[in-house]
Amino acid sequence: MDFLNNYLIYLIPVFGLIGILVMAIKAAWVTKQNAGDGDMATLAGYIADGAMAFLRAEWKILGGFVAVAGILLAWSGTTVATSSPVIAISFVIGAFLSAFAGYLGMRIATKANVRTTQAARTSLAQALKVSFTGGTVMGLGVAGLAIIGLGSLFIVFYQVYVVKVTGSTVNGEAMAKALDVLAGFSLGAESIALFARVGGGIYTKAADVGADLVGKVEAGIPEDDVRNPATIADNVGDNVGDVAGMGADLFGSYVATMLATMVLGREIVSHDNFGGIAPVLLPMVIAGLGLIFSIVGAAMVKIKSETDSVQNALNIGNWASIVLTAIATYFVVQWMLPSGDFHMVRDEVNGVVKATVIPFTKNGVFGAIVVGLVVGTLMSIITEYYTAMGKRPVLSIIRQSSTGHATNIIGGLSVGMESTVLPILVLASGIYGSYYFAGLYGVAIAAAGMMATTAMQLAIDAFGPIADNAGGIAEMSRLPEEVRHRTDNLDAVGNTTAATGKGFAIASAALTSLALFAAFVGVAGIEHIDIYKADVLAGLFVGGMIPFIFSALCISAVGRAAMAMVEEVRRQFREIPGIMEYKAKPEYEKCVAISTKASIREMVAPGLIALITPVIIGFAFGPEVLGGLLAGVTVSGVLMGIFQSNAGGAWDNAKKSFEKGCDINGEIFYKKSEPHKASVTGDTVGDPFKDTSGPSMNILIKLMSIVSLVIAPHLNSHQTATAARVQKEMNKQPMSIHMVVKAEKSV
Repeated sequence: MDFLNNYLIYLIPVFGLIGILVMAIKAAWVTKQNAGDGDMATLAGYIADGAMAFLRAEWKILGGFVAVAGILLAWSGTTVATSSPVIAISFVIGAFLSAFAGYLGMRIATKANVRTTQAARTSLAQALKVSFTGGTVMGLGVAGLAIIGLGSLFIVFYQVYVVKVTGSTVNGEAMAKALDVLAGFSLGAESIALFARVGGGIYTKAADVGADLVGKVEAGIPEDDVRNPATIADNVGDNVGDVAGMGADLFGSYVATMLATMVLGREIVSHDNFGGIAPVLLPMVIAGLGLIFSIVGAAMVKIKSETDSVQNALNIGNWASIVLTAIATYFVVQWMLPSGDFHMVRDEVNGVVKATVIPFTKNGVFGAIVVGLVVGTLMSIITEYYTAMGKRPVLSIIRQSSTGHATNIIGGLSVGMESTVLPILVLASGIYGSYYFAGLYGVAIAAAGMMATTAMQLAIDAFGPIADNAGGIAEMSRLPEEVRHRTDNLDAVGNTTAATGKGFAIASAALTSLALFAAFVGVAGIEHIDIYKADVLAGLFVGGMIPFIFSALCISAVGRAAMAMVEEVRRQFREIPGIMEYKAKPEYEKCVAISTKASIREMVAPGLIALITPVIIGFAFGPEVLGGLLAGVTVSGVLMGIFQSNAGGAWDNAKKSFEKGCDINGEIFYKKSEPHKASVTGDTVGDPFKDTSGPSMNILIKLMSIVSLVIAPHLNSHQTATAARVQKEMNKQPMSIHMVVKAEKSV
């Protein structure tokens, strides 16, 4: 244990530094690749400039938010003994690194897109290498920054609040304070992630819907045709939403998962009085190992010929990273955790373990980690089935497109709803299994195991938008057909990997939120949450409603921005002669401005719901009602996230299937056919589902849980003070009445 306490804690940031070093090497390699001819470079420049313009506008708003929130956190840190004003510094660092992670991913994506297009002029293998290396840069950057940030801050807070103050390495109350201050880091990361994901999602889908409805349906031109005024905004949106927003999203998820496990790890003790910091350090060590093996898995993603399967190449790398992480984790768990039975402090009454508590061992902890890895894998497989081309769900939507737009919509909605069944059963089994192996700590460590290979998952996910942009540049540059064929191959796989990535994210969010919920209950001093109470049941229903109003705000924001985009594209087609004949250049910058302004304006309301609601409910009605609210948000949000992401992904790939030709009742239908037009409408409906509100659900439920965890010490203090006042008033009553009250209570 002395070795763990004195040395292992300092090794954790080293894992992150290795990831950042490899990221820099791969980023340099991508930058050195051929960027193509002048037209391609010009178009790529438009996309990069538009993306940076959005980020600058977004950062102005978020900078003000971070400043105000930091001041409030600094003040609140002075009001209870178990917190500190330093939580504000932790919050600001988390917010900065979350935004920086998204920025790093976007910068490399805007370089890799045009280089992927140029590589596609050579071979599919080279195009995959460039695009996936660009995605790997983002994955390693996000995971590396998260481990460096969380690990380094933990070292500082551990020394300041535990070692130097108490002289001990295992003081429970001091460790609780250190982790409460560290929770500010996760709060900052998730806050930025929510605004980035919602704002980026509104941006990209407003442009995408406008480009589709006017360009493809009305004008009958290809999706990424250079004549379409919204096409640059659409490609910019792929970067700010699916890259920068997604990077901030996964950064926040990664940090929240580790933090929840660390908070619960603090409560672990054993029958031989072990109370070391190994359970606190374990999730960060697992994350570090996952980062290293993600680097190994990424190196295995390659193909040799035009006929090789891109999806299989990605699967090989993914499986390799998961299996290697699982094997290494077994030995780490055996080494770090002592032998004997464990239980949590909250399972004791006056130092005696409750009879109903089932203790667990280090083998149980490893079993829970395996459960998390299995759950993550199964969620990806199930999501791929419901969203991939050639599978029954997508084929059913294609068939229903033959009878019109309405039946296409009906088909997509039913697929999305059906797709919630298996994931929820897998999640429920995962929760039960991980709890069986290691109690509440098992649920948290299962989420940590699932998120261990985040660098690899994000690399697979981020390669999709890069390939999508590469196809857009190929179309706008009017390159030969075989180039577009190669980029379309990558893009089709990218659509599926993006959908599986969202399934993976929502699964991890469910387990993480449950772990955060358990941590909140412990910190807030709640013994149990009784849904028979009217106020708790009311909180449960209100919580279940929040994902619906959140989704409504996101989808309606996309709708309003898309209307403005449609009107602008129609105006340019109408008022600028020569666009359709390639004689005049569209005013791309006006469409970019519409998406930028709309997304910045519309992202505020959904973000405030997630941040303010727990504070209002917690202080107005108490921690138990807030617990009911969190339960409702988690269940409803997970279902909404799965439904919307899978429905949108299935609609998208149903539309793309027509590019190669679809057999419907013995007749082949291609682009511009009536079934294709119906599929475009379905994809348009699905766009805000899969890229705005759906993927924001996992941030919503985690952010509300983290806000609740941060305010939990204040709620505990407030509740204790209230109980003391009530007792004082009771003591003032006449003795006879007081005795009657006590008698009634005893009866």
